[in-house]
Amino acid sequence: MAGLAAIVLWSSMVGMIRLVTESLGAIGGAAMIYSCCAILLSVTVGWPTFANFSRTYLATGAVMFAAYEVCFALAIGFADTPRQAIEVGIVNYLWPSLTVVFAIVFTGQKASRLIVPGMALSVVGVAVVLGGDSGLDITGTIDNVRSNPLSYALAFTGAVIWAGYCTVTKLFANGNNAITPFFVLTAASFWGLYLLTGSEPMDLSFAALAATLVAACAIGFGYALWNVGILGGNLAFLAASSYFTPVLSAAFSSVLLTTALGPMFWIGTAVVCVGAILCWLATRNTQIATAATDTGDLQVTSSESGRTRELHKPGRR
Repeated sequence: MAGLAAIVLWSSMVGMIRLVTESLGAIGGAAMIYSCCAILLSVTVGWPTFANFSRTYLATGAVMFAAYEVCFALAIGFADTPRQAIEVGIVNYLWPSLTVVFAIVFTGQKASRLIVPGMALSVVGVAVVLGGDSGLDITGTIDNVRSNPLSYALAFTGAVIWAGYCTVTKLFANGNNAITPFFVLTAASFWGLYLLTGSEPMDLSFAALAATLVAACAIGFGYALWNVGILGGNLAFLAASSYFTPVLSAAFSSVLLTTALGPMFWIGTAVVCVGAILCWLATRNTQIATAATDTGDLQVTSSESGRTRELHKPGRR
């Protein structure tokens, strides 16, 4: 139940981040959210003993985690419209499929031929989402991306970085969880960007601050609950459940941002989920005995960065 609650909380991230950035700006809003998250995690999760970590993991993992969160939050914040913010969120969900591919390429993970249709469906699903009401329309998809290349590029870059982060975590984390210091670094990165880019002053209204606290709680408690879930629950079940996050995320975002989404959007989102599940099954079917561990590591790693004990991603983020 804790793990499933974490997935639900993470599904609200796109909508919550967008609400905050509309009031406080893309960079300033993200800086506020992740600062609150860092404080929350310091209290709930605490600080790790750095002597237990490998230097490789601390160096590469910290940079990749912060880089991903910056790409993810700014992709949403820089979106021109609420619908576009939801779309870049779906682009970001290419990471589950990319994580499996990276595991095959860099860690020697064996996979069945399901990996090919899995990746193909993930890409096609995103193309359908970006095609708007026309569905799988290559010209429409290209025109849509051209309307805001920065936002879409950040979302895709974030997906690649997160997949790489999951691989690094799996190889070098040695069961340690550095989520708290990683969030502190992320918050510091946003404040650095805020100062360097000369962003406009934030309008710290009561509504904006309330939205910031709610968003921070959703993200922070999501990480904390995920740790409880993967430590005491069924990893294979939670890993499979997390792959439906894109559908939940789109549903929450549609409500929070009062944005109607047409049938083709939901079809494309469903196809992305199916593609991610096929990629997961491609590795699970080759190693039934270790399926729970492998899928759990990928999921845990992805969600947090150590959102798991790694045992130290879920399907999120």
